[in-house]
Amino acid sequence: MRLLRGVIALLFTASLTGCASPTTGVGYYWQSVTGHLQLMRSARPVEAWIEDEKTPAALKEQLATAQRIRTFAAEELALPDNASYRRYADLQRRAAVYNVVAAPALELTLNTWCFPVVGCVGYRGYYSESNAQAFADSLPRELDVAVYPVPAYSTLGWMNWAGGDPLLNTFIGYPEGELARIIFHELAHQVVYVKNDTMFNESFATAVERLGGARWLTQQADRKAKAEYAAFDARRREFRALTLAVRARLQALYADPSLDEAAQLQQKAEVMARFRQDYEDTKQRWGGFAGYDAWVARANNATFATQAAYDELVPGFEALFESNGGDFGRFYDAVRALSKRPRAERHEQLRRMATSDENTAVIRPDSHRQAS
Repeated sequence: MRLLRGVIALLFTASLTGCASPTTGVGYYWQSVTGHLQLMRSARPVEAWIEDEKTPAALKEQLATAQRIRTFAAEELALPDNASYRRYADLQRRAAVYNVVAAPALELTLNTWCFPVVGCVGYRGYYSESNAQAFADSLPRELDVAVYPVPAYSTLGWMNWAGGDPLLNTFIGYPEGELARIIFHELAHQVVYVKNDTMFNESFATAVERLGGARWLTQQADRKAKAEYAAFDARRREFRALTLAVRARLQALYADPSLDEAAQLQQKAEVMARFRQDYEDTKQRWGGFAGYDAWVARANNATFATQAAYDELVPGFEALFESNGGDFGRFYDAVRALSKRPRAERHEQLRRMATSDENTAVIRPDSHRQAS
């Protein structure tokens, strides 16, 4: 039984990450399974790393902080208390996986790929950057395509029997507040995951990371960590505002019936050129901080659509959290209830809650309609 569960979990991981060579079939899933197994084999218990005299002092401190964050996640945020993030692995590379995303040239809608168990998602993930790029290069030229590094991913708790999702070198060095947020985000995926709804899943996890991150900083972080995170988050908020404005311009442009395709493509190029100039101006105010350079360099419809998946429904989830008294357990129950509703209905409910008095209503588990 345990072996069967392991095989199912590994096939699930393959479908989740979409990892392997650019071809499909048995080889595709086999390379996916072996890629995840290599990641798991690289992991050792955090205690072993801390006790190892060869472990750098800075890493020991980061790992100790991560364990405090992990305990906080379970005790204060009602996130799963399991094997995940109790081990650490150095992958000797800059990302856990590399995602490929694509969108039509005149739409902010992600292409989707469908897999067993997890359903259809708006990305394909690869453990090998070269395989990711090869798949991206194989896509139709008329699509906007991007490849970007992902520091962490969740196996939704399916691999906890084998040690769980580990801490990784790809994010362990983040500022304390950001380290907390990424752990909270990935654990949130183990609480609620809805098949075929990337926006719901990612917006929920982003809401948990923001709410939990704020609570961690308030209750646990020292003055230095708070100041470091404040500077980090201020730039992120300014960049998010900039990209949100560009998304709105592109959305309006693509919906304009008075423009033919050629005119839309020309104006799209102008919007993107203005975006990049605005970003350069923003960098100057930041004293030359270049943390978003790579994102801006690959920015296109696919990257803007991906960003929307992570933040569009967040205000609704935050309102739902407040309507449940700021209690994480009640909030998760409400999200589970909401997840049972049809996709369009749950999205609309969250949008209404973000913009009206709807956020005073509590969604209860016994009041939902079963999703079709």
